[in-house]
Amino acid sequence: MQTTTLRRAAASLALAAALASLAVAPALAAGAPSYDFTDCPAIPAGVDAARWKCEVLTATGSLRLGSRDLPELAPMTITHAEGPLPDGTNGQVWGALRSDPTAVPGGLAGRIPLSLQPEYGGRSDFYSVGDHMGLFTLRYRVVSPLLPRGCVIGGGETPIEIRLKRVGTSEWISKNPPVIKFAATDTTFTAPAASGCGPLTRLVNDRLGLPAGTGNTITLSALYTFKTYDQLPSR
Repeated sequence: MQTTTLRRAAASLALAAALASLAVAPALAAGAPSYDFTDCPAIPAGVDAARWKCEVLTATGSLRLGSRDLPELAPMTITHAEGPLPDGTNGQVWGALRSDPTAVPGGLAGRIPLSLQPEYGGRSDFYSVGDHMGLFTLRYRVVSPLLPRGCVIGGGETPIEIRLKRVGTSEWISKNPPVIKFAATDTTFTAPAASGCGPLTRLVNDRLGLPAGTGNTITLSALYTFKTYDQLPSR
């Protein structure tokens, strides 16, 4: 009788453990990063698809622009491709930058909301040298009900040039799929004045403390993955 009771207890514990693992698995899966390769750009004609990578980076972090701190940036995803050209030199092709706006604490004036949305500034070079992670340019669209669509920081010929430097060591989160985690920062970039904001241009610049030649900082925590072009669906 005692043996039967012990067996039943053991079976109950095993069933409970199995049920617990089933409950935990979806939560872990939900928290795992997922990547979308639909922004991968077309690569140059004549290159080896197996040697070209579509690279996708997702990042969150903080920004100090002028006199304003944005402690929690909306997630940002950057996609580009790189690989050897037929002549043996390095090649890169821009893909896309996607992000939602981040609210500026305090708004534009009183209760009027104000947000900054990053956009690609037109130039990038993602080849790293040591901890220096290349260059990409940004402009920030200034979003508010009182501002025109053309209100930007870093528009035209004066984009914001970001030169990230890796902080600490990179960490492999997964080998299959390849996922690398790293942190990076830039404290050297300049922030030009906002433009295209209509009659409120001066108010925007005063509110954000622009232009600002020093004191600007971006700090990112990023996850990076890639696929070679022979692994991507045909287009």
